[in-house]
Amino acid sequence: MSTLWWQTEGEGKIDLVLLHGWGLNAEVWHNIIPELRAQFRLHRIDLPGYGRSHGFGELSLEQMAEKVLAAPEIPEHAIWLGWSLGGLVAGQIALTHPERVLALVSVASSPCFSAKEAWPGIKPDVLSGFQHMLSVDFQKTVERFLALQTLGTEHARNDARLLKSIVLEQPMPSIEVLNGGLQILKTADLRELLATLDVPHWRIYGQLDGLVPRKIVELLDEQWPASLSYILPKAAHAPFISHKESFCQLLVSLGESLHIAEAS
Repeated sequence: MSTLWWQTEGEGKIDLVLLHGWGLNAEVWHNIIPELRAQFRLHRIDLPGYGRSHGFGELSLEQMAEKVLAAPEIPEHAIWLGWSLGGLVAGQIALTHPERVLALVSVASSPCFSAKEAWPGIKPDVLSGFQHMLSVDFQKTVERFLALQTLGTEHARNDARLLKSIVLEQPMPSIEVLNGGLQILKTADLRELLATLDVPHWRIYGQLDGLVPRKIVELLDEQWPASLSYILPKAAHAPFISHKESFCQLLVSLGESLHIAEAS
């Protein structure tokens, strides 16, 4: 039976849905919950096939977004925050069901992770290499990807160790699920579609992120003039771990701005 794992906590008036990245699970948000529970009602979910969300195989981006949105626990109107792969899922939900999205927040995410002409990103052969490595050495591939996410930060080793512990504490995704996630990162391109988005859209980046090049920030600032971008200095691909306080302050500011807008 296919079931999505979900947990809701917090006393705030604004619903905030948190979507994790490739290879991980909802426990990645554990450290920021105490910082945000007074301002938000926080909804953590294991994406289909990840962690405790069992019974799912390889899914397309559209299928994953629909599976998440179909969960009975989903609030009718919420801020959708997605990290890395989760940013694509949140973006897809905002495109297909904008009436359910109070605001979209992407964290260390790109609308197009693959490098293309005049677009910086991960070289397609690198992502293909990860897909091949999954079948050769499953655990080593995941560990290598996690290490890339904290590379360059002040506490890179400790941050990588924390991410690894989060993965190992919960059931590991199948190779099929992980390969499907890499295929989404390799092929998805939401650049033109998200330019038409008509909900508040915030983008949070790490200055040292090796997976989402900083050059895309300026490109998207130009292509998406209604979207606001924030770069956290000395952070890499997991800014909510390495720079928890600054990250949470940004989210609280977003919540306050939306509350003021709704009140007026």
